[in-house]
Formats: sequence, structure tokens, C-alpha cells
Amino acid sequence: MISNKEDYKEYLQSDLRSAKIQKWKWQFRYKHEILKFQRLLRKIEYYQNCKNDLFSKIHLLFLKYRYKKISLKMGFTIPKNVFGPGLSIPHYGTIIVNPRAKVGKNCRIHASTNIGEINGEAPIIGNNVYIGPGAKLYGAITVGNNVAIGANAVVNKSIPDNVTVGGVPAKIISEKSSKAMIVEGHK
Repeated sequence: MISNKEDYKEYLQSDLRSAKIQKWKWQFRYKHEILKFQRLLRKIEYYQNCKNDLFSKIHLLFLKYRYKKISLKMGFTIPKNVFGPGLSIPHYGTIIVNPRAKVGKNCRIHASTNIGEINGEAPIIGNNVYIGPGAKLYGAITVGNNVAIGANAVVNKSIPDNVTVGGVPAKIISEKSSKAMIVEGHK
């Protein structure tokens, strides 16, 4: 969670590295809509967690309005303070994440994904996790570090570290980790 200006800058840099971009350039604002969305998400997290003066609260309302508009345009329902640094969203499309979920650093999440809750309990997802298109994760589960979740998998049980899962319901299908599927934005 972003707790100061240095964290904010590191989250932005990690998100850029996960998108294989070294430095944000002003021209990107027209080409990279997803990165624009992520930068706005991180800015809202920074203002909400770190700024408390009246001007900042008014500015936060404006940022939330812009965030809602761009979220609807892209099909993203991604709440604040859920994803760690190094978030990678490669494609437009529906992504729904419950606000109670917690996701570690370097997560790559694809379209048509749902991270939901059951009885008020949402998943806790580790670091370096690849979530394939159409995957569904729900309930009081823990997903370990370096896990790859296959396309259209339904994950309703906890998953250990360094495995690949797939199917409905998801089962371990390989002892390979997610290392080849993600770009580590945050070391």
C-alpha cells in the first residue's frame, strides 16, 4: 500500500517496468490508455492514503470522477489499495476485483477475470502471479508466490507456491512457476 511519496514513485516505476517501458513520456498519454488508468489508480491511492488537507480532498474527488469514467470505458472494476507494485494489465476487457482482495507485487492479470468474495472473505494472492484470461478466484483462499493460473480456471481452494493450475475446479497441472509469464516490475 502506498504510504508516502517515495512509495508512490516506486509503484509508478514498477508498473511501467511491468509494461516493458522504462520511462513515461508525454506522448504515451494518447497511446497507452491502460497505463493512463494505472497511473490514475496510483495517484488516487497516494492522495487517499497520504494527503489530508482540504485542497487534496477536493482534488481527490476530481480524480475519483475521472477514474470512474475511465474504468467504465475500459471495463475495469479495480478498487484502490488492492494491488502491489508492478501491476500489469495487457488488454482491455472486463476485470472485476473485490475490495477485500489483496494482491502482491508483479501481478499480470488478463481480461474477463473475476476475483470475488464468498461470505465476506476474498482471496489473498502472493507475488509474481500470472492470472490468465477468464480466470475466476473466489472465497477465503490463498494463492502462493510464483503461481500461474490458466485461462478460464476456477480457483476455489488455496494454491501452494511455484505451480501452474488450470481447469474447473483448478488443479495443479505443472510444477512450473510463473517466471516465464510475467515481467518483474518490482524487485
